[in-house]
Amino acid sequence: MDLIVKDLAVIDDKLSQRHIDLDPGGYFIIYLDKDAGLIYAKHFTNVIDERGLAIDPETGKVIPAREKVERTYTTVFSARTAKELCVKIFEETQPSPVTQLDHAAYLGREFVRAEVALVTGQEYVQD
Repeated sequence: MDLIVKDLAVIDDKLSQRHIDLDPGGYFIIYLDKDAGLIYAKHFTNVIDERGLAIDPETGKVIPAREKVERTYTTVFSARTAKELCVKIFEETQPSPVTQLDHAAYLGREFVRAEVALVTGQEYVQD
């Protein structure tokens, strides 16, 4: 079966709509510095409440998923490649800020997307 780009995009979009449990270890905001040739991942802590919502440990308020929120990050990781970033986060940082395998897999995918955007000069928007 030959899949074309359009078909792959439909599959990806559908999977992006599924429910995921949030990682109690926190979350990352990923962005590029094209001039420096670096991928950045800012790590933020959170607490997951009984409803499965992420709570800001400083304010006790729910962290909105689709709004810009000013929060203090705990760590900023940077690297030239997706693999280098994964090594820094998953192998060199103990304990790892990532506590769930699905979160680790998601980050790996996003880091590769960010690396491709960095190399090709495309815009990167985190999924």
